[in-house]
Amino acid sequence: MMNYNRAIAAIILCAMLISIAGCAGREKKQAESPSEEIRIPMILTVDPTTGKKNEQEVVEAFNKAYQGRYQIDVEWIMETEEEYRKNLKRQNVTDELPAVITDLRLLPSFYQMMIEEERLVDLAPYIQEDSEWNRIVEPAVLEACTESDGSIYLGPLSTTAFSCSGVFWNQSLFEQAGIEEFPETWEEFWECCDRLKAQGITPLGLHTEGTGWAPMLLATAELADSEEGAQFMKQLYPDSYQNENGLHLADTLKKLFSYTTEDAMHTDFDVAYTNFVSGKVAMIPNGYWMIDKIPEEFVENVRFSAFPGNKLISSPETFGWAVVATYSDEIKEGAIAFLKFRTIFNMEEKSKLLKLDGKTDRQLLQDYIDAFTEEPQIVPNYQVKWNSILQEETLGECLPDLAQGKMSPEEFVKKADESIRQYEEEQ
Repeated sequence: MMNYNRAIAAIILCAMLISIAGCAGREKKQAESPSEEIRIPMILTVDPTTGKKNEQEVVEAFNKAYQGRYQIDVEWIMETEEEYRKNLKRQNVTDELPAVITDLRLLPSFYQMMIEEERLVDLAPYIQEDSEWNRIVEPAVLEACTESDGSIYLGPLSTTAFSCSGVFWNQSLFEQAGIEEFPETWEEFWECCDRLKAQGITPLGLHTEGTGWAPMLLATAELADSEEGAQFMKQLYPDSYQNENGLHLADTLKKLFSYTTEDAMHTDFDVAYTNFVSGKVAMIPNGYWMIDKIPEEFVENVRFSAFPGNKLISSPETFGWAVVATYSDEIKEGAIAFLKFRTIFNMEEKSKLLKLDGKTDRQLLQDYIDAFTEEPQIVPNYQVKWNSILQEETLGECLPDLAQGKMSPEEFVKKADESIRQYEEEQ
């Protein structure tokens, strides 16, 4: 009986050894064979006006570099940036957020909620432990993307070179009004608007919907022309707008709308943009990204300048992209690799841009290079400083009334303060 048991045990042992050897063989085979490509879901917009796929170049470059390992699986959607941001909130509720999300810092309260609910990956350890990634990010950009506790939820660009806003202007329309150069001071700017208007030329392309991007760029740049106004623009979530700075801002907004088109009310930036590229208005404020959206047949008419007083508006954190924490480790690792790749890609693009200084035959591009390299005063973007209710609700509701004289500047800033109280109650 004992010999029989020993025989059975020997058979079992042999079977186990064969099984282990087989498993080891299979594991080795799996290790040697190429792993399945990991797909990283992302949503990006198609510009409704031009039909151009935003960020297509960096996505295609990453997918080519990481072919067989990672793939950014983009769902291209035809909608405005404002619509995209609104959809982020809906996707969060239904747990349908993509692995990589953009524009998050333009939604301050939503961004804070995502952090508090641990919905975002803290990128700080990855950036700090990666000497290459850490080295290529400009200190001002890294500082802007870093929270007070040292965490980083927004994968930064390398540079502010592509995040600056100024004023695009139609040189032909300026010449028709006898204006040779873009105004250097705000006093000259208002005189410029008057001269254009006197020649039957509408000076500004503006709008009231969304966060009032175009008029707010001009008004906040003008506010920052004084030391007190510049300090106000640096405040995160101001306690009140019922003060000298808030009233000055409201007065400027009202004045700006006296120089724009009739269709500026209750419309979004796309209308202002169309009015500019069709030659109906002489100026529109926007950033570097608009350069490639100017139609070829029109681009020779267009110039770019810093805001009067040599100011550019830029908050590099608004260009940071985040990784959603609820995905698998493999997908998150791929998403983080993509954000690092984007930082490097951006650094290389800056190098190419600055090499064109004085060598490009594209006047508009040279204008931007000049504005960026001539040591402008950088004014923070109001969209990362002010509460989301003011931006997403109050401005859209009140700007038309302010512009049309149905609301006084005093009433406007009172509404702004009401948004502060409402925002605090909802936190």
